[in-house]
Amino acid sequence: MNRHYHLIGIGGIGMSGIAQLLLRQGFKVSGSDLKENKITEELKKLGADILIGHNPLNIKGADLVVYSSAIGEDNPEVREAKRQGTPLIKRAEALARLMKDQTVITVTGSHGKTTTASLISYLLLEAGLCPTVAVGGVLRNIDTNACLGDGQFFVAEADESDGSFLYYRPKYSIITNIDYEHLDYYKNFRDEIATFSEFINNTQDNGCVFASSDDINLKGLFKNYKNKYVLFGLEAGAHIYPKNIRIKGLSSEFDCFYKNTFIDRFYLALGGRHNISNALSVIALGLELGIDLKFIKDTLKHYKGAKRRLEIKFENKDYLLIDDYAHHPTEIKATLSALKNLKFNRLIAVFQPHRYTRTKLLSEEFGKSFDLADYIIVTDIYPAGEQPLEGVSGRLIYDKIKERLPDKQIYFLPKEEIATHILKIIKPQDLLVTLGAGDIVKICDELVEKFKGKI
Repeated sequence: MNRHYHLIGIGGIGMSGIAQLLLRQGFKVSGSDLKENKITEELKKLGADILIGHNPLNIKGADLVVYSSAIGEDNPEVREAKRQGTPLIKRAEALARLMKDQTVITVTGSHGKTTTASLISYLLLEAGLCPTVAVGGVLRNIDTNACLGDGQFFVAEADESDGSFLYYRPKYSIITNIDYEHLDYYKNFRDEIATFSEFINNTQDNGCVFASSDDINLKGLFKNYKNKYVLFGLEAGAHIYPKNIRIKGLSSEFDCFYKNTFIDRFYLALGGRHNISNALSVIALGLELGIDLKFIKDTLKHYKGAKRRLEIKFENKDYLLIDDYAHHPTEIKATLSALKNLKFNRLIAVFQPHRYTRTKLLSEEFGKSFDLADYIIVTDIYPAGEQPLEGVSGRLIYDKIKERLPDKQIYFLPKEEIATHILKIIKPQDLLVTLGAGDIVKICDELVEKFKGKI
């Protein structure tokens, strides 16, 4: 039995969930990352041995080495594990092992995984089902991204970025969408769709798949699917769908119909039509599991969101500062669309591109993503472990936006100049949103401190 686990890239949100679950089960956990952050500080408090920097000596004494999708095969600790013959597995495989003997609920898709998985986790917790949870963001209702439960259910995000979600054999799986994403891993979009088809077929025969019917490519995968599935969506033709949608600020309400039968009217403490779609999948799962409607309604109403998902960081009568994880063109459009339901004079968007490969592959689409913003700032790329690509920088996206929106105020600024710039140009009744999967949140936090000092 493996008693000592070593996690390479332990400071990432996905790896930290595994670390927490292992620590709470009494295993010895060590882990390495390039720098300390809030996550590594919390893991230290739980008893993890945190090592800064990647060094072959870090894996000494480990029975099993786990590495995240952000870690390359040339990592010195990965190479040392192979040299020593120490068992070495990917994050998803480690999570699959932790799920053993439990009823597994996975959430995958190009967008909306964390919000949907968090909603499901909160629903099962509210219903007293004591699930084990491992999601890709901090669920603000419980202030963690992972918890060890003593119930039968295990809720997890299934990461499609490197195909490793194929390790899972869920009983219930939710698929939010399939978008042009992670094409640095997949050979092409057709290959990505085929891998999702394989994932669908990994769902247990006695289980159920919940998938968005608004996504044509995803819906098409169910033409010859023989087992149970439920299609959720905003458009006609879904098994479960909303009517009489009313969006008010960053919340919404809607009548829910399942198989053309009115279920109830739901209040959702989330903004944006995309989040209504996410909520429909959770309602459908709750009904499938036989959870009392009261718990489902209360969950949607009292959900506080996941950190970095339309997260309000500062608000007073004059200013509103929001941070969001959106790093793909589809996500940026959805976030800006949701924010348009709020009252403000100008929407100021600050975007940090994430990965050189994504920037190169989707630069045209990024250029079309900011139409709803009034004032746009683009900064340098957050590499997420990637090596730079010649001719690829944040300026590539800046140029595409500028070309499309020549009359708007658009700036390309180094990250360290953004806060000063914002403080010079922001006016009462402006809404500021920071966007990206990197460390752009630090700019938002810096501005929050400045605004608190002003009040």
